[in-house]
Amino acid sequence: MTGRSRTSRRTVLTALLAGAVSVPLLGAAPASSVPATALELPRPTGHRPVGRRTLHLVDRRRSDPWVPAARGRELMVSVFYPARSSEGRPAAYMTESEAQRLLELKGLAGVVPAATVAGTLTHARADAPPAPGRLPLVLLSPGFSVPRTTLTALAVELAARGHLVAAVDHAYESVGTEFPGGRLPPCVACDRVDVDEATVVRGRAADLSFVIDELTDRRSTGALARLIDPGRIGVAGHSIGGAAALATMAADRRVRAGVNLDGGFFVPDAGHGIGGRPFMMIGAEAVHGPGNTANDWAETYDRLHGWKRWLTVSGAGHFSFTDIPWLAEQLGLPDPQVPLSGERGWCITRDYVGAFFDLHLRGISQPLLHGPTSSHPEVGFHRP
Repeated sequence: MTGRSRTSRRTVLTALLAGAVSVPLLGAAPASSVPATALELPRPTGHRPVGRRTLHLVDRRRSDPWVPAARGRELMVSVFYPARSSEGRPAAYMTESEAQRLLELKGLAGVVPAATVAGTLTHARADAPPAPGRLPLVLLSPGFSVPRTTLTALAVELAARGHLVAAVDHAYESVGTEFPGGRLPPCVACDRVDVDEATVVRGRAADLSFVIDELTDRRSTGALARLIDPGRIGVAGHSIGGAAALATMAADRRVRAGVNLDGGFFVPDAGHGIGGRPFMMIGAEAVHGPGNTANDWAETYDRLHGWKRWLTVSGAGHFSFTDIPWLAEQLGLPDPQVPLSGERGWCITRDYVGAFFDLHLRGISQPLLHGPTSSHPEVGFHRP
């Protein structure tokens, strides 16, 4: 890698991680911001009711890259799946402790009550009995420093369409992830932005492969394992989680398809070893459009030799592909620097990511992925 390339890649990493630590629940915050009604994630378009279970997984074969003294690599995983019915207890968005940590970091403690964020309606039911069937598995990895809950709307949407979805929190890489016993480990990695970015990406790839091991092992997860078709597995991630999606595909042949949501790739020769499996990159036009020398999408795209798409969204920001803008607008705290509305960002994310996995894991034809459409004028296709 040349010195110029290394500098460029590190510049992108620093920008993305800084953005992740400055989650845009911002603007000129009022003294108090409490919506008249409870916060609510978008309703899924799929017809299936959705259940959610929370798992605590520990890989004792590996030491934690941030806290080597820890007893293995700990992960918290939210599993979303088609349920037998829509009855039962609503699944919480996050715990109040997790919400408080996030709000404190943003300087919004006292502006937005933690209970308001934690109580966001998710359209999923906690521990609901799963519907019978054999389902594709999709894993989701969040952006650096933010929790898996920021991808909840996408997880519920995919589950309602007929996927089993596992959203993964990586220990010591989030500002607020609650583990059993009420433990909230600090974001140790947040204080080490200058670390080799490949350490983050490869560590997450190992995490995701371990989650696949556990979810497909009936001795570990029982009924959930019986739902999964191990021949239909995909991975998607936001920001550095998107880099982890491609790295997981390179390291684990079980993963058939992947998506990067507005992330750089951060590892040398990203895209090698994919062997023709489908991959889609979708991100903000201002950062990931062709000709932007500060990102590595062009060189990575050239290494992909199977079905591939390079999509950009005009007016999008880094978090437009997550729950954050949708919720921020309900709180009256939109990001003034991002022209694309939270609602529109969600619709684009839902439609394109949903179409990708429906095509490649469920075999359902998706004309939306063929090229530009009048229904989604913000989305550009590059080098198809």
